[in-house]
Amino acid sequence: MAQTARVKVVEAIIEKTSATKIINKLVDIRVSPNSYFVAVFVVSFLTAFLVYLERDWSALSLFLVSWLTIPFLAWKDRIVFDGKHIFRTGFLPNLWSTFNGKPRRLKISQIEQIETQALRALKRGGNVFYRYRTSINGKGVRFAFASGGEDYRQMVSRLFNLVSDDVLDNRSIELRDYLKERKETLMKAEFARIPSMEVLEDSINEFTTPERGLRSRRIDDFVGDDEVEKADYLRQLANELRMCGNLLQALETFRRALLLNPKDAWLLFEYARCLHSYAGLERSPKLLRKANGVLRLAEYRAKDDAELLARIGETYFQYGNWKRAGKTFYKTISIAENNFRSLRGLAEIALREGKIAHVIHQFSSLSYFTKNKALKRWANGENEYFSRLNSDEIYMEAELTRINWLESIERKKGSVLRLSLVTLVIVFFGVLFNETVALVGWTAAFISMTLWIGLVLSQGLLSERCPIDEFED
Repeated sequence: MAQTARVKVVEAIIEKTSATKIINKLVDIRVSPNSYFVAVFVVSFLTAFLVYLERDWSALSLFLVSWLTIPFLAWKDRIVFDGKHIFRTGFLPNLWSTFNGKPRRLKISQIEQIETQALRALKRGGNVFYRYRTSINGKGVRFAFASGGEDYRQMVSRLFNLVSDDVLDNRSIELRDYLKERKETLMKAEFARIPSMEVLEDSINEFTTPERGLRSRRIDDFVGDDEVEKADYLRQLANELRMCGNLLQALETFRRALLLNPKDAWLLFEYARCLHSYAGLERSPKLLRKANGVLRLAEYRAKDDAELLARIGETYFQYGNWKRAGKTFYKTISIAENNFRSLRGLAEIALREGKIAHVIHQFSSLSYFTKNKALKRWANGENEYFSRLNSDEIYMEAELTRINWLESIERKKGSVLRLSLVTLVIVFFGVLFNETVALVGWTAAFISMTLWIGLVLSQGLLSERCPIDEFED
């Protein structure tokens, strides 16, 4: 216990020092450069065509201007948080916001939703390197950024702590509470004598067997204060390891914590999420069944904890078990009638089942119960949108057409891009061997590239809903 206390003191000093360093300065993070890569690709294509037409000076000028300008614009395009507002510094985004009339800055109080996705960037044994992508939405403005360094951790640490839990999804809450620097987390795991990934790989079968000890120990069994304290520390460490992608070490740490305090419903819930992540990584049906079983046990042990039950319901929904999610959300509402997360979850389930009247009812309840102005504005907007869909057949037909076009564009965009790459290969061989083949290749390349650019622009235009007011006019 003395060792645990020393580690906690060191953590507190590190966190306090880090907070002092960033509290009085801006936190910024680079915007995902995908759109700039597209611009470079298109300009390079045009440059190559000018070279083919023997307009060397024009090609050289276009090449130099684009390769000097586009990287500079991408480098200056960043998302900044100054403690009160979040905004984007790029020249082109600010110019576009001037034309479309959308605000350039978003106050903390105006944030309606923060959602985070975890993408597996690289798998190595029992470890997986995650890349997190976070989107922030409010008042029709959207900011998106991805992990990749200390700037992402600072943004998460500062911004996520200033918004309501109802604004954050499950993954964002976990990042806020448990995302730490990887080296520090591994050092803490070493101090806690958690075996390395290489050692744990030999005992992976232990995690596929049912842990009957979680059920055999009665809920009224006494758990000492020392055990609870140590289990809480191991729970924190396990979640930090999970956020870093060290899933095997996280599972072992969760297992040790559960041996000390098996009746902790929050501990069971987070253990189930870690098991589910590792089951998906290994594509193991046994681990998946065990993860679902532990999640059910966490639901049972949660009793009247409305916050935990809502988080469990959201997890069921995320895993595709809508029926169980609905039951859990209704159970939460019977305990806390104004639970925002559960009402929103029921609205999403009703939407997927095509029950528009139920969707309208849930969003109306959301608007009535929530005290957060941004969430009330969002709920009112959703209520108005689905009410209009339910009452106006012409508006519903227009929205269905828009959605069908959007899905069609998403399917065709990848195919057209692959076709463009094939035509460039034809151009390459035509330039080397046959002028006629090169001419045919350039013609096909221009058609496919023009079509692809048109699809990309159309997707951006169709991604927003039909404005209700303008539609009435």
